[in-house]
Amino acid sequence: MVELVRPSVGLHAAFVDCVREWGPGEHEDGFGLVEGDEVESPEWFASYVEEITRLSHLRGTPCPPQPHATWGWMVEDGRLLGSIVLRHVYDDRLGHIAYGVRPSARRRGLASWATTLMLSEARVALGLSEVLIPCLADNAASAATIESVGGVLEGIRPNAEGVLSRRYWVPTG
Repeated sequence: MVELVRPSVGLHAAFVDCVREWGPGEHEDGFGLVEGDEVESPEWFASYVEEITRLSHLRGTPCPPQPHATWGWMVEDGRLLGSIVLRHVYDDRLGHIAYGVRPSARRRGLASWATTLMLSEARVALGLSEVLIPCLADNAASAATIESVGGVLEGIRPNAEGVLSRRYWVPTG
């Protein structure tokens, strides 16, 4: 059974396995990785988990002023299948939600399932009636996922890096 769990240092080996499947140089939005991240280093990983979870706060309590997010990792039988993030502060470039599912776990509805959970979190915990979810213009699978959870295309325009991006507004209700 797939669960959406909070990132944990205990998942380091599963994290490394997941990232290796994407291959070198691949960027995966749901983990927020950048070139040069030392994913195989236990020290780097512990720091990474601390960084992405340090501003977590209880539902119903005020958000800290610093940019922060709710992270969920999709785990099945100890295997990390993907990640999703709900940014608590609106970011016109990145949107509210980003996700990624490792290649071998795709086409199982995991991104839609996790997005639906995060939409509920956005509504209940943050009081948002809609969220922005962008994806690359040529990413038909992601566009289909966003549309399957109610996404309405605002338009297609270059993102901050100049790459064409689809911008969807998705109701949380």
